[in-house]
Formats: sequence, C-alpha cells, structure tokens
Amino acid sequence: MSTSKSNLFMVALLLVPMTIINTSGASAGTNPKFPAIIIFGDSTVDPGNNNYIDTIFKGNVAPYGINFPGHVPTGRFSDGKLVTDFVASSLGIKDAVPPFLDPNLSDDDLRTGVSFASAGSGYDDLTTLLSNVITVSRQVEMFRSYIEKLKGIVGDEEANNIIAQALVVVSAGTNDLIFNFFDIPTRRLEFDISGYQSFLLQRLEDFVKQIYDLGCRNIVVAGLPPVGCLPVQMTVRLENPMNRQCLEDQNSDARSYNEKLVKLLPEIQAELPRSKLVYADIYQPLMDMIIHPQQYGIVETTVGCCGTGVLGLSLFCNSVTSACGNPSQYVFWDSVHPTQQVYRQLARYIVKE
Repeated sequence: MSTSKSNLFMVALLLVPMTIINTSGASAGTNPKFPAIIIFGDSTVDPGNNNYIDTIFKGNVAPYGINFPGHVPTGRFSDGKLVTDFVASSLGIKDAVPPFLDPNLSDDDLRTGVSFASAGSGYDDLTTLLSNVITVSRQVEMFRSYIEKLKGIVGDEEANNIIAQALVVVSAGTNDLIFNFFDIPTRRLEFDISGYQSFLLQRLEDFVKQIYDLGCRNIVVAGLPPVGCLPVQMTVRLENPMNRQCLEDQNSDARSYNEKLVKLLPEIQAELPRSKLVYADIYQPLMDMIIHPQQYGIVETTVGCCGTGVLGLSLFCNSVTSACGNPSQYVFWDSVHPTQQVYRQLARYIVKE
C-alpha cells in the first residue's frame, strides 16, 4: 500500500525527533529523546515472554538466535534481533529490549523499558484460545504490574514521567486474521472481512485508551504486513508446488485494514489530550523487498531459511532441522517471521519516515 502524504505527516509528528537522534550518531544510553521503550503485541515484537509461560509457541531453541549477540536463542522468532531492538538501539535507548517476564531484569532494564508482547497473540482474545499465550488485553495487566515496579525503583513522579515520555510500540493483528479468519474460519461465522476488521480496530481503540489512561502518550501502531506473502499462507493454499506466489486476496484484506487504521488513529488522538498516535507502515517496505529483492541483497522471498521454510514455527524450525547458510539472503527466517536483516531494514524505514 502506498504511503499517503497525510500518513507521512502523521509519522513526522512523532518520528522527526527519532531521525535527529539517529543521524547525530547517538548510541544506546546517551541522552535519548525517549527515556524508555514499551512494547505490546505478538511474535514480531516478543523478545522471549513466551519462554516463561506454558505454551508451544516458543522460539527458545536453536537455530533461533544464531545471529543474536552470543549466538543463543532468546525466544525471539528470528535468527537475531527484532525490529523493535533496532529501533531502540537507533534511538539511543538500549541495544535490545528484554521481555517483562524475565526474572533477572535489572533496575536499568525496567527504567528503560520492556516488552509485554507474546508470540501468537492478537487483539481478539479468541486468537489465543488454543495457544495459551498472553492476550493483548492481559498485557495491559502486566503493564500495570510494571508501573508499580518502576515506581518502587524511581518513585511515583519519575515513573509517571518515564511512562508519559516513553515510546510505546503496538504490533498485532496478523494472528487474528490467520487463526480466526483465513485458515481457521471461526470468526467468519460472525463477520465478513470488513466486519472483522472493524471488530479488531475497535479492540485496538479500546486497548490504546487503556494504556493512555495508564499514562502512555507517544504511541506507534504498526499496520499489517502483506499476509498473503507469508510462506505459511502460500503453503496452506498451494496448488502448484513449482509456482509459489503471494495470495492477493489476503494482501488486499491487509491493505484495507491498514487504510482503516490510518484513518482511525487521528480520530483516537483527537479524543486523547496530549497524545501522539502514529501509524507505522510495515506493508510497503516488506512488499518492496519481496518485489525487488535484488536491491536488498535478497535471493529468496517465498520460503523461510529455517526448517521446511513453509510450515509451522518452532515445530518445523528447531535443533533437529537445518537452516540455510546465509539468512540475510532471505526475507523470512521461518514460515512466518522475517530475518534479522529484514527487521533491520524495516527499522531503518520506520525511523527514517
């Protein structure tokens, strides 16, 4: 989906300071514009919360993490860092964002922000019914607990200031469409695609207002990726094994959701004094890498680097499966998630815009 001028203006309202910091060469910990980064959502921004809950949705086994510092699996669903790690680093906040459920968090970890995201989650609570992961609504309760811990470290006033000035990132929605509409048609019994999009956006609006009431003011909401280009989605509807192609109907649904989200965010912002709500376009840069891979040094766009590359997450990408020799030449690490190199490119795009 092409980025409109109004969309770029919205992004500029919040991200111009990011560009200033990035181009000045600031490194993590050197007077960042945002004192902390707070993250909610799904596997695209989960650095390992699922390691600490009872679910099969975990990325804490090799070869996940082979390009992460130390070459260890952290719970991130990639070969290395996530997009939010790169954003946090480029803004001078920290080199990597830890999971809130990590029992070994330091006071500095808490002061500079954590992720509450959970792989497999979504705005729709039904999305997590079978996976037993942390719903976005439950992530709000975790955030409340975080605020109390932060107050215990820096005091009430400073904790409130950190939350108000923090960069808040929200990334979810893909699992809702895949698990409840495209592949498992549970919600199709109640909604057409437009109705389900509206349902998800209402859940998002309710969520944003909840975290606003808890003090958040600078909120970036990621749109959907080209869902029909995920290797797992191409596999589900594969008719010709020799001709793997993106599913245009699912991509169209993702684009229309994003268009509605772009219109919704300024409406929510108008209701919330001193808030800044920004749309982060994930669709366009990821699609550009898929359409023009050679410009990014990419050679494979239709299968993942790890395991079968066409099915299943850690069930098919684990210590007994193989991985490609050069993940940076792939768009996808497994059948759903981008490689570290792609996340790095997405972060550059977001910060630049």
